Amino acid sequence: MTLAEANKYYMGSISSVFRMSLLKKCFIAMVLAVVLVIALAGGMYYWATSPVKLATPQLDVTIKPHSSLRSVSIQLNRGGVPVEPELFVLMTRALGLASQLKSGNYEFKSGITPYEVLQKIARGDVNEYVATVIEGWTLQKMRAELDGNPALTHDTAGMSDTDLLKAIGAPEVSKASAEGLFFPDTYLFDKNTSDLAVYKRAYRLMQQRLNEAWATRAPDLPYKTPYDALIMASIVEKETGRAADRPLVAAVFANRLKIGMPLQTDPTVIYGLGPAYGGRLKKKDLQTDTPYNTYTRNGLPPTPIALPGVAALTATMNPASSTALYFVSRGDGSSIFSDNLGEHNKAVDKYIRGQ
Repeated sequence: MTLAEANKYYMGSISSVFRMSLLKKCFIAMVLAVVLVIALAGGMYYWATSPVKLATPQLDVTIKPHSSLRSVSIQLNRGGVPVEPELFVLMTRALGLASQLKSGNYEFKSGITPYEVLQKIARGDVNEYVATVIEGWTLQKMRAELDGNPALTHDTAGMSDTDLLKAIGAPEVSKASAEGLFFPDTYLFDKNTSDLAVYKRAYRLMQQRLNEAWATRAPDLPYKTPYDALIMASIVEKETGRAADRPLVAAVFANRLKIGMPLQTDPTVIYGLGPAYGGRLKKKDLQTDTPYNTYTRNGLPPTPIALPGVAALTATMNPASSTALYFVSRGDGSSIFSDNLGEHNKAVDKYIRGQ
């Protein structure tokens, strides 16, 4: 072997050894990288599936609208859900959920993991609270119900009914009462919602339902305005809870108004008595004149006496085709209807005096 050949062989050997060394180093680096990725993934998985140590066993956190991903993680921590912000951001982006997080009030309980926190917010599984207003309640009862709801912010505390109407922007502030202007329904809301928001929704919904019913009313009704019909609907609401009887009750009162006959309905008398009502109407109560005593005064009372529902509004706007002027309860929730006083007295003898 010549010197040149030996030198070539030597240099080739060195190059081969260098390449093998470089490949070995690259392989080791790749292995280390894979191990590192696996370790990081394992660490992330462990963190994501380990229960979060909440500040209290159960708490609520409100995520504000239009919050960035990092802001969401900060709001969670400030609210008592200590998720690691950097890891939370990384997990959210890795799962492709960064654009799906939703604002609202969320309830978290002990045992929940960061992954479950993320999924809850991505689903928009907000913690909604409920306030239920029942047909036939008075506004006073509705206000007491909302005042006692711990999930609401009570901005109307101390307000008069007139102040309440002003606060929600209702044009009826000039009326004698806010009674009947709020629709009885079940209202869902986030925690710490202002009670004014619920009143606004209830007011708007009553206006909507009232206008819908007024638009489809029967001809020749004795009501000049939708408000007149609302007053009557509140009476119909209080006079019967039986669906089949509502159109007939509405017909009786409409017939009486048409001929100038007093409505003579006990619920208006009770409403007019207010706190003086002792739980049972007496003869002197029927003779005690108030603006709501439909035995001593003709026509409609000045305002509604309760919060009517859709069924009462519908029956009032489309009463049954009937000539009845009287009705009396059978005692089972239903009523018997009569065209004249003689028939009515017989029904009273049978179902009232006979008992």
